[in-house]
Amino acid sequence: MHAFRQLRYILFVSLILLSAGVHAGWRETLPDAQLIGGGELRFFGFSVYSAQFWSQGEASGAPLEQAEPFALELTYQRSISREDLVAASLKEIRRLAVKPLSAAQLAGWEREMMRAFVDVRSGDRITGVYQPGEGARFYVDDTLQHRVADEAFARAFFSIWLDPRTRNPELRSRLLGAAKS
Repeated sequence: MHAFRQLRYILFVSLILLSAGVHAGWRETLPDAQLIGGGELRFFGFSVYSAQFWSQGEASGAPLEQAEPFALELTYQRSISREDLVAASLKEIRRLAVKPLSAAQLAGWEREMMRAFVDVRSGDRITGVYQPGEGARFYVDDTLQHRVADEAFARAFFSIWLDPRTRNPELRSRLLGAAKS
């Protein structure tokens, strides 16, 4: 009986330790991150998501050109399918590309995003963490969903919000702290 209780205790402690690592969230990756700015994406007057930009350093007009990791946290206000999130992301990545991207590269990035994203409902949060020289990590709420070890993808993806040619320059400005919400 005593051995059974010890085994149960060891299993319990092991599960707690394992779950702590899985649910530690993106803040463990960027422990010194400070909120730089935030804003909301609205479409035809309806809120789609609120966004927050977190960085360990000071924000500048070109965060992708710095060697600083950062996080972009999106909290959705509407239900959106994973397929729609991926399609919209690919459309913007293609639009912002300086040179045409190959079909193979886009197909690979589509597969990565299908693994990184989920169908979202109001209140769900997806956070992307940019890691210079490594790629990106994606968290759904506080759980690591997927890691993409591709610097080119990470830069292209975060450009959707942070490139000066973004579709929503006001949101970009708010994220980078230039305009207060």
